Amino acid sequence: MANSLREELMASHDEFRRLAEEHSRYCQRLETLIQKRYLSDEEKLEEVRLKKLKLRVKDDMESLEASFRQQHQVA
Repeated sequence: MANSLREELMASHDEFRRLAEEHSRYCQRLETLIQKRYLSDEEKLEEVRLKKLKLRVKDDMESLEASFRQQHQVA
């Protein structure tokens, strides 16, 4: 059910789609950093920052999902 809800939001909700794209960019950059054998101090800071940003975006997406679910349950 969660996947179909996400698919529906991806298709119809601009803000959700924007957040999903942002989350994907953070994931890709983190994956690039994880592939490195050693990280510079700047890269370590970037990794921490990206993890926090990724979590914030995920929370925002889940909040939109919950709101959408609640609106459509009442109807």
